[in-house]
Amino acid sequence: MPAADSTDTVDTIEDPVSTEVRTTTYAKAVAAALRTAMHADERVFMAGEDIGIYGGAFGVTDGLLQEFGEERIRDTPISEDAIVGMAVGAAITGTRPIVEMQFSDFVVNAMDPLVNQAAKLYFMYGGNVEVPMVLRLPGGGGTGAAAQHSQSLEAWFAHVPGLKVVAPSTVQDAHDLLLAALVDPNPVVVVEHKLLYKQEGALTPRATPEDSPAVIGEAAVVREGTDLTVVGYSLNTHKALDAAEELAAEGIDVEVVDLRTLRPLDTETVIESVCRTGKLLVTHEAPTAVGVGAEVVAAVAGSRAFDHLLAPIVRVCGRENPMPYAPALEAATIPQTADLVAAMRALAAEDV
Repeated sequence: MPAADSTDTVDTIEDPVSTEVRTTTYAKAVAAALRTAMHADERVFMAGEDIGIYGGAFGVTDGLLQEFGEERIRDTPISEDAIVGMAVGAAITGTRPIVEMQFSDFVVNAMDPLVNQAAKLYFMYGGNVEVPMVLRLPGGGGTGAAAQHSQSLEAWFAHVPGLKVVAPSTVQDAHDLLLAALVDPNPVVVVEHKLLYKQEGALTPRATPEDSPAVIGEAAVVREGTDLTVVGYSLNTHKALDAAEELAAEGIDVEVVDLRTLRPLDTETVIESVCRTGKLLVTHEAPTAVGVGAEVVAAVAGSRAFDHLLAPIVRVCGRENPMPYAPALEAATIPQTADLVAAMRALAAEDV
């Protein structure tokens, strides 16, 4: 039975090790990476609520149960604490678990095994224990799912030493960064925005996880420009690119940096960009206060880029309230492309 929110435009990739370039969706790119990893390494298995017969809340794991069987695609009870706790134990005893949360919000029930155990065991045991587990979190708003199913919690995990956090925005990065996470000896949190699952793009699959060119901790300049730098990640990278294209018609040349990884954070790419453009705008869907954007701002303010700034740094982020259910209120809470256009236009015109 396909998931109610599954991406119905996604076709199954029959050959998991084919490296032929194809057009597919973000969701299927994630599924292709999962297949590649599971074919390459028998230690890899998945666990989560309704990931087997149902195919996952967003259809990402549809078909994997039939392909790999119940030992490796494990439908679990509705207990996030137990699921992540199991994964920590499995990881430190020789396997490579992948856990899917139905919604990222539900991870609050698993904070103890994730933050107090997975993130710390390597350090507490003097480097003698590794915790090679991956936690996939479908996050973000825009689906009308309201306050308890629409949060962007990535800054929580980026704050914790011992956890790595990635937030891919493109089809290729969703595939490659997941593979990179699956060969990393550390616990990695992968944040997948729900509205990106149906996004289409080119995908070059990798034959094995080790073939992934993605490096956790590297940002990317996805649009070059001279007038100002916009830094975003996940869905907001696309909003920034759309805004930049709109402003290009007005003669405003915007450079867009996609962070891709939130911990470790590639501040050097951001600093180099700001040194070139002299202006910085940071955007994310998560609330403004104590967000990833604040760390980007602090890094720039404390670097050589500070002397290149021609205007105060601007943040365009989520409003400081729980996500509303009403569509108009939800849209007002989440930064929209029009909000970025207005802020970028104003920043481009400003000089100290």
